[in-house]
Amino acid sequence: MRINVGEVITAMVTPFNENFEVNYNQVEKLTDYLINNGSDAILVAGTTGESPTLTHEEELEILKVVKNVVGNKAKVVMGAGSNSTITAVDSTKKAEKAGADAILSVVPYYNKPSQTGLLEHFGQIAKSTSLPIILYNIPGRTGINMEPETIAKLANDYKNIAAVKQSNPNLDLVTEIRLQTPEDFVIYSGDDSLTLPMLSIGAYGVISVASHIIGKDIKQTITEFKAGNISKALELHLKSYPMFKAIFTSPNPIPIKAVLAKKGLVAETVRSPLVKLTAEQKEKLYNLIASYNI
Repeated sequence: MRINVGEVITAMVTPFNENFEVNYNQVEKLTDYLINNGSDAILVAGTTGESPTLTHEEELEILKVVKNVVGNKAKVVMGAGSNSTITAVDSTKKAEKAGADAILSVVPYYNKPSQTGLLEHFGQIAKSTSLPIILYNIPGRTGINMEPETIAKLANDYKNIAAVKQSNPNLDLVTEIRLQTPEDFVIYSGDDSLTLPMLSIGAYGVISVASHIIGKDIKQTITEFKAGNISKALELHLKSYPMFKAIFTSPNPIPIKAVLAKKGLVAETVRSPLVKLTAEQKEKLYNLIASYNI
């Protein structure tokens, strides 16, 4: 494999205090909790970490705090993407200098580049770093899909373009990626509910939100599947499915923060333009996940 950051990467929320400042004490607490509950790696400053409203200085400080907590017990991936190639290259260099084990780099959003533009964008990033790069394809947020042919060309042209986080529910595209990319190129599911289906057609693991709460079950699902215990993997998937769906009943990461607040791990505070759940929404969320005894 081109990358060694594990099967379950948790896209960690960013804890804030009531003044909307990063709560670094809760960052430490949450990191420690996650690495003891199924996470092989922590992704900081991803969408779930509210990267659109973090400053670059905050992102790097969170990376340093998380890296200090995990030591050699887990890997740390940094969300270093941007819709500006210059900014993405700069963030990537800073992530490497600050000790990240890999970076996640999202398809440029809003400006909707062509597939040729994507080749140029990610090529410049790849040439700027020795870190493994996980491409992040999420057309629902970026407005465009990175085609399997584009992913394959990047994987063939740059050895450090090591993986893709595929957040597109079209499973045929996963098959196309697997057919066209080198054997050591890694595919991660970008949607918790699609992890098991994606494993069956060549994915390796998941970059997860639900692993904040049910990380051990997600880890076991992957382990059972790879051991050939398909019925057990399905049983765990079905058990986890209500959580997968419940935490996306409002924009991510609002619901998962509400669940973590119920566990006493972080405050449910989110930065504007996101807003906390209403009492009615929260009651509905908690009813959906009542079987988990949180």
